[in-house]
Amino acid sequence: MAEPAWEVLPPEDPSRRGAPTDPPNRRARLAAAFAVAAVSDVLSVWLTFAPPMQWGLDVTTALLLFLMLGRQWAILPALIAEAIPGLALLPAWILVVGSIAIWGSVKPLGRH
Repeated sequence: MAEPAWEVLPPEDPSRRGAPTDPPNRRARLAAAFAVAAVSDVLSVWLTFAPPMQWGLDVTTALLLFLMLGRQWAILPALIAEAIPGLALLPAWILVVGSIAIWGSVKPLGRH
């Protein structure tokens, strides 16, 4: 009888591979994200009267945070809040990074 061309293997155990359960350098990435958010919020106050420059700063900040923190959809409401003239004075970027640091990513209801 011929041997099969494929073989069913048991699922891999992450602890055997040496893969940590938390992403590597999570604290360093969060610290860098807090720094980017703080600089952006401070510069945003000074760029209040130059809307095109402020929009560019906000889009750049959103892209940097998206790259640093991964696919975090909580970044989108902060970008919208920064586009509204009166709300741009609030530290929206720091609040978003803080919420991601505390609660993690946004998960749909029903999934755990």
